[in-house]
Amino acid sequence: MLEPPVVIAVALLYLGLLFAVAWWGDKRADQGRSIIASPTIYALSMAVYCTTWTFYGSVGRAAVSGIGFLPVYLGPTLVMALGWIVLLKMIRIVKANRITSIADFISSRYGKSHGLGGLVTIIAVVGIIPYISLQLKAVSNTVSLLLSYPEIVMPHRSATMSVGADISFYIALILAAFTIVFGTRHLDATERHEGMVAAIALESVVKLVAFMAVGVFVTYGIYNGFGDIFDHVEAHDELRRLLTAIPSGAGYTGWFSLIVLSGLAILFLPRQFQVAVVENVNEAHLKRAAWMFPLYLLLINVFVLPIAVGGQLHFAGQGVDADTFVLTLPMSQRQEGLTLLVFIGGLSSATGMVIVETIALSTMVCNDLVMPMLLRHKRAALAESKDLSGLLLGIRRGAIVVILLLGYLYFRLAGEAYALVAIGLISFSAVAQFAPALIGGMYWRGGTRGGALAGLSAGFAVWAYTLLLPSFAKSGWLPGDFLAQGFFGVDLLRPQQLFGLTGIDEISHCLFWSFLANIGAYVGVSLLRPPMVAEATQATLFVDALSDPGQGGAILWRGRAQVSDLQELVGRFLGPTRAQAAFAAFARRHGRDGNSTPEADAKLVQFAESLLAGAIGSASARVMVASVAKEEPLSIEEVMHILDEASQLRTYSRELERKSRELTAATLELQEANERLQELDRVKDDIMSSVTHELRTPLTSIRAFSELLRDDPKMHLADRERFLGLIVSEAERLTRLINQTLDLAKIESGRADWNGCELDLKEVVEQSIAATSQLVREKEAHVEVDLPDNLPLILADRDRLIQVMLNLLSNAVKFLTPGSGRIRVTLSRRDDGLEVSVADNGPGIRPEDQQLVFEKFRQVGDTMTAKPSGTGLGLPISRRIVEHFGGQLWVESVPGEGATFRFTLPFAPAQPPADASPAA
Repeated sequence: MLEPPVVIAVALLYLGLLFAVAWWGDKRADQGRSIIASPTIYALSMAVYCTTWTFYGSVGRAAVSGIGFLPVYLGPTLVMALGWIVLLKMIRIVKANRITSIADFISSRYGKSHGLGGLVTIIAVVGIIPYISLQLKAVSNTVSLLLSYPEIVMPHRSATMSVGADISFYIALILAAFTIVFGTRHLDATERHEGMVAAIALESVVKLVAFMAVGVFVTYGIYNGFGDIFDHVEAHDELRRLLTAIPSGAGYTGWFSLIVLSGLAILFLPRQFQVAVVENVNEAHLKRAAWMFPLYLLLINVFVLPIAVGGQLHFAGQGVDADTFVLTLPMSQRQEGLTLLVFIGGLSSATGMVIVETIALSTMVCNDLVMPMLLRHKRAALAESKDLSGLLLGIRRGAIVVILLLGYLYFRLAGEAYALVAIGLISFSAVAQFAPALIGGMYWRGGTRGGALAGLSAGFAVWAYTLLLPSFAKSGWLPGDFLAQGFFGVDLLRPQQLFGLTGIDEISHCLFWSFLANIGAYVGVSLLRPPMVAEATQATLFVDALSDPGQGGAILWRGRAQVSDLQELVGRFLGPTRAQAAFAAFARRHGRDGNSTPEADAKLVQFAESLLAGAIGSASARVMVASVAKEEPLSIEEVMHILDEASQLRTYSRELERKSRELTAATLELQEANERLQELDRVKDDIMSSVTHELRTPLTSIRAFSELLRDDPKMHLADRERFLGLIVSEAERLTRLINQTLDLAKIESGRADWNGCELDLKEVVEQSIAATSQLVREKEAHVEVDLPDNLPLILADRDRLIQVMLNLLSNAVKFLTPGSGRIRVTLSRRDDGLEVSVADNGPGIRPEDQQLVFEKFRQVGDTMTAKPSGTGLGLPISRRIVEHFGGQLWVESVPGEGATFRFTLPFAPAQPPADASPAA
């Protein structure tokens, strides 16, 4: 039986295990053997994102909206897969500037402003309080359920219940005590809690195992697998809607809003910033987290829908809260061991979130709220104290208690009016307000402190008005007409239909108006004035973090400080022993004798400031260092000298950039020239190879026939005449080949002679037809002509054009069938010139060969019938001649229907335009 003593004992044993793991992790870190150097530990610690919202609330949301629970996990998955570079930049900035919290981050970016850090802290605390109340609600509900075992009695908490009778109050105190012991045992100058990270990684494994165990039990224990569950869904109309792509009522706007909010939450929730950025020891660990964390989210959500559907079916009509299905399903089956495992998994989800969140918030409260006030009003008292580390720890521990009690207060006032997921989304919307100032500060140099203050204030005010106050109104702690009628009864000021915007859910509504106010104020105010010197300096360090981490403030500091004064100052906040050890380690790393150099240099001053930044924040650290390091003002002469040197450096830099561009251009030109030379060399090799191949054929024939004549002096006269004719024919072919090769080489090299003049293309065509008439008669072919009169003149070389026409006509004759061949020669006018076509009714050219015929030494006979006579250079030469005079030459053919070669030539420049009347 799950008696109360058993449940309490198991919970305490589990918390003791977590404490032991944390103690062991810290001990190993003190020995120099960091446990969080493992990328797996780092990736698992990021799963602190999965709180009781995930463990219990996802099932509750799925029971209402089906797959509407998914956007909350799609956002982080997309950020890790696509936006990891933003997280990498944040990590580098944090390491370079010794930043300890998200408030410290934003404060440092905008000139290390105390006011800005305080505002961020207030927003974070107020925004996260609903999220902490969510954990208290989940844990108290599960404890109440277990105490009612074996019955399943839904917890009921009346508004009149006293604090002393409320179990949630004691859970809040227990969590506060455990967090204090767990996370604030000592003051760490680096604000890195290695033991805590190890314990959080263990909790991530425990809650994943517990949730999947319930999923397997429900899917395969109560039901017969996924198919059985979804068969039940199909049989119930009210459950079938859970499987629609976009649940009814949510719509695309709701999904988009949740994806954006959850994607921002994985970066800006204080606990996520703590584990993913501050606690990171090696940026290379991001590589594993980029796939392992999304895999974790996938695994922990595999059984959400089966559990939700199983709970709906099993508890139909019994009034069991869907947020408790994960626990009540094994309870209903008397699975005591599994029930305890689920309770521990839910406890892990809650304690992990509370521990990391409150540690991060307490650090912000101490560094960015309390310490600035103490430095402003109690600096003298702080200066007299020899050891302030106890004070700092006391402030942080007190902040933890106050934050958890505020979470409990919100739970009592408004928590009962919302489901678990709804409470979490209120907090998500709050921390999303950090996005414009933080991301803008990482990528925009023009952002200013005033812009960040205005943007954060405007966004936070809209969030409070549209989400926080309505949560109190729904709980009855504010007048009901506030939601229905708006502030002062003005309809346009209704908090969840602000300025008449309706038709979207309250989260999307808040996101739209708060981002509009936040981004508008941030950009608008920042544009009113340029950044101040401190803002511009920090902007450079943040914006250029990936390309040049920089030297921080060391290279900008100029003054005098004693090592002993700096060590004493650091010792007040960290303790004298820790300060002495830190300064000794610094001296060893830089090869110095700590006693031989009483005066500190810039690097040591920066080191002291970074140590203090880990304990009291960057802004307060700068103030404290300034109290002992007397910075000397620069004289006018020194300022002018620095400016002159800077001007010379800029001039030299511009000159280097100019020469670099010229060198790059010259390099590109050389590369292009080299590529052209290589191409010419390749063409030369191709030509030589082709020419030698073509020359070998006629030479072989001439040699063979000559040897036959020599070896047989008594050869018959008819055979002798035939062989001599073949020798003469091959010699003529050899001569044509050599002449055409030389002609093509001249054309390609640009050394050919061109005698351009205005001429009548009709005369050229007629002369060419007459020159080939004997070839046509030998084939018993017929030539048809269509040559109109009074066409405009062209500018070209007569002999070259006759060469083109002779090539085209002889090619046409070559492939005609004797006795039935026809050639049609047409001359026509186009808008931009004249066109000549030579068509035949030969065998035609296949589509794949129509470009090959214009290559050197390639003939259609190569790929069709027997190889025709010729050199294979006529068409390549003809194309180059036509192109030289601004025209084009191409072929059109359908195999079996003949071929048509066409070429165009432009009008002579002195001729009238195409629409003018031709001269008579």
